[in-house]
Amino acid sequence: MKPAQETIESKIGCVGMNKDREFELTDIVRETGYAIHQYLGPGHPEEIYENALAHRLRKAGLDVEQQLPLHIFDEDETLIGECYADLLVDDCLIVGLKVASEIADAHIAQMLGLLRASDIGHGVVVNFGASKFGIRKLAISSNS
Repeated sequence: MKPAQETIESKIGCVGMNKDREFELTDIVRETGYAIHQYLGPGHPEEIYENALAHRLRKAGLDVEQQLPLHIFDEDETLIGECYADLLVDDCLIVGLKVASEIADAHIAQMLGLLRASDIGHGVVVNFGASKFGIRKLAISSNS
C-alpha cells in the first residue's frame, strides 16, 4: 500500500465484502445515470451531471463523495501529484463522468490510472455527452 494515503484507504469499505456489491452498484449507477440522461439530455457541463448523479445516488441511500483526491507516488514513494475521482460510491466504486461524443480510449486509460492510484479495484466511466447514454465498467486486480 502506498504511504500517506489515509484519504483513500479509510474509504475502502468493499474490501472483504462480497464482490457482487461492486456489480450491484454499477447497475444502480447505470440505471440512475440513464434516468438523468433521459431527463436532462446531452449538452450540460460535466459538473451538472456529477451533481445530479451524486444527488440521486444519495437519495437512494448510498454514500457518495465528490472530487475525492487521490495521491500519485513515484517508485521511491515520493509524492508526485494528485488527481481527483469524480465520485466514490459506497467506498468501493469510482465513477468517472464525461461529456463527450463517445467514451474514448483516453477515458478508459484515465479510469485505470485512478483505480491504480486508489487501490480500489472497480470503476465505471459514464458519458452524458452523446445522444445515446454510455457506460463502461472496468476492474483491475489488487496486484496490478
